[in-house]
Amino acid sequence: MSEADTPTPHHFRDLLHTQRVWDTELPPFDPASAPAAPVPLFHAWFAEAVAAGQAEPHAMSLATADAEGLPDVRTLLLHDADERGFHFATHATSAKGHQLAARPHAALGFYWPVQGRQVRVRGPVVRCTPAESHADLHARSTGALAGALTGAQSEVVGSAAELHRAADAAWDRARAEPDTEAPTWTRYVVEPAEAEFFQGDARRRHIRLRYRRQEDGGWARELLWP
Repeated sequence: MSEADTPTPHHFRDLLHTQRVWDTELPPFDPASAPAAPVPLFHAWFAEAVAAGQAEPHAMSLATADAEGLPDVRTLLLHDADERGFHFATHATSAKGHQLAARPHAALGFYWPVQGRQVRVRGPVVRCTPAESHADLHARSTGALAGALTGAQSEVVGSAAELHRAADAAWDRARAEPDTEAPTWTRYVVEPAEAEFFQGDARRRHIRLRYRRQEDGGWARELLWP
């Protein structure tokens, strides 16, 4: 984008304020019919997001805290959601890997605008075994393996040309050695202590259903004001 194409602050605000939210029919959600635990509801909402044509419904925001306790966030992909929790993977030597080693708690955010839905999850994070991490990486595409083999994630790279050379070499290796190891690749699980399901409403009567883990392992369910 050239400087001539860059909106001025005034034009940016005009552009911003003309954007519509949920300019479509949104699905109903009766919280009284929700299951006793959050993961079955997540599975149902995920399937409905896929059926509604939501692009990349497995994309999520992962929030962690750095060494000073300051928040950090990025977008990555969900690898599974089961009785253990919500699974993702990254290099243990990446910025988020270091942050999780020091402060093993995280928050996740999913946003499915096609249906006006959000899901938020918070809880402790545990590392999976090396065998699970290896299986996670090799269950994915050649491109995922090439990405895991490209450089040192989160470290400074000298130039785009250096990045391209390393990426090309990683692709070549991933194709030639599909079982090769990426020693720092690690699968993690967010064990939910809280999970909130948000259903938007065009009249702003948004439904927010929060699950909270109890000491006996069960779940308390409660409605929140929007």
